[in-house]
Amino acid sequence: MTPVPSPGPLDVVVHSGPADWWVILAGLGPLAVLIAALLAFYINWRTLKQRTAADKTALEQKREADANALQQKTESDSRAEWWRRTQWALDRALDPYEGTKALGLATLEVLARSELARNEELELFDIAWKSVSGDENGDEPEPDAGSGQESAFVDDRGNLGENGTTDEDSTKEVGP
Repeated sequence: MTPVPSPGPLDVVVHSGPADWWVILAGLGPLAVLIAALLAFYINWRTLKQRTAADKTALEQKREADANALQQKTESDSRAEWWRRTQWALDRALDPYEGTKALGLATLEVLARSELARNEELELFDIAWKSVSGDENGDEPEPDAGSGQESAFVDDRGNLGENGTTDEDSTKEVGP
């Protein structure tokens, strides 16, 4: 059989109406993926920025706390060493031998001028001084008029503040 040609051109008619919703949505898919990626990038960037700022603040607070702890430990160690020396000097001041007693009293006098000495310790020095000098009434022994010596008490009001500070100057006020 031989092919027979068609009698005339064939018209193809495409009926186009409004597009269905899934067709429109499929066309916007790549745009939606791009918007979601940009939104995720922005959220992650803000989170990273916030964490970085929080870490920086935490690090600064830790440094400050460490510095305060070191200062407090140093001060505590200094006071502990001062008290160890004070105990040694008190033991020497109460010794029956005059040379050892003089060494202990001289050491106590030096320790009393330290900024580490508090009122309680200075009162202890007064008691030790009175015990060593044999004055149980708490009166100061009368110095010789021509000797020019200072009073016998380490904690006497004339000697307080020789290191340039008083207890009021060295107190620290802690606030919120």
